[in-house]
Amino acid sequence: MNADRTAWEQRSTVRVVSPVKPRKLAKVPFVELADGRLQGVVSSGSDINRVYVSSISAATHALNCSTNNNRPCGGLYGSSPCKHLQSLVAEAALQYGVDRVARYLRIEIDDSVSSGSGLVSRLNGHHESAPAAMVFSRFLSHLAYLELPDSTTPITELHWFPAMGAIR
Repeated sequence: MNADRTAWEQRSTVRVVSPVKPRKLAKVPFVELADGRLQGVVSSGSDINRVYVSSISAATHALNCSTNNNRPCGGLYGSSPCKHLQSLVAEAALQYGVDRVARYLRIEIDDSVSSGSGLVSRLNGHHESAPAAMVFSRFLSHLAYLELPDSTTPITELHWFPAMGAIR
């Protein structure tokens, strides 16, 4: 083993990053920086049974928002983010921090940008369809874990996650 490797490279566990601030999971239950996009699931403001899969591409700021069955969001026009996208950015800023989201989306910010709304104002994108199925599928997988009974036995597909006591 190479002596100059950092400690985290020598372990099979990594530190779990906690949210910067508490989030309101009822409005945006799922948000992630993945696949070159800020993406997630946002609850509908008018129908409790409807959710939207919203995303912003990191490279081009391409905007997409549609229901989980690919019906387009009525509030997304051209380069103006709809309320679902605005909520997604706001919750991502709470989860990951404004600086990290800005870096991921390649948005130039200064000290005056301290919230998700500040990030939204810096977007210069356009509407472009993006796949919603994978994002929604990952969201449903996360929901399935909430239905498992409390247990201390390992979950097969999560065996590689660190135990909270193992992190020092």
